[in-house]
Amino acid sequence: MKSCKKIINRSFFVVLFFATQVHAQNIDVDILKGINPQNPNSQYWIQTSGSAYWVPAVACVGTFVYGLAKHDKREKIKAYELFISVGGAIAVTEILKPIVNRERPGDAYPGIIFPNSATHGGSFPSGHTTLAFSTAMSLSLEYKKWYVVVPSFLWAGSVGYSRMYLGKHYPSDVLAGAVIGMGSAYISHWLSKKLFRK
Repeated sequence: MKSCKKIINRSFFVVLFFATQVHAQNIDVDILKGINPQNPNSQYWIQTSGSAYWVPAVACVGTFVYGLAKHDKREKIKAYELFISVGGAIAVTEILKPIVNRERPGDAYPGIIFPNSATHGGSFPSGHTTLAFSTAMSLSLEYKKWYVVVPSFLWAGSVGYSRMYLGKHYPSDVLAGAVIGMGSAYISHWLSKKLFRK
């Protein structure tokens, strides 16, 4: 419980710090310029970015179906935990975007940042990255095996990188998304223990 509170407090202050720094963007823009090419049309990075939606869905549904098929209550609980984590991450992201109201890099820096397609609306935090890290951290907490943890975080990191490569988000958007996603997973893990594992 104490460690969960510490993680939540630290996550909150990291997100708050980045939210207050949205106008001091020089470092953010410089890093982004080094990642975002003039023609960011790599299908690899486009598909990696898109996987932030279907991988969490497959993980939730797949875990639940596996639990049903095996009559394994623990697996079904893991599916609930993953669902709560992803749902919480989406909720926090959707609340923060209009509050922070940060302009997308392609809109703020036309001719400097080149998005692969027109995207408008709130930039902070990165929703794709939040989803990816929420999923990766949940899977890592549920299945403490290197062959789950390493690929999960490599994938989540790739999603975050893809959002910068495609010109959709600043590095601080991605970092905040990772923190929110991991924080959501920890909270979900704690709730799961309280609600289901008595």
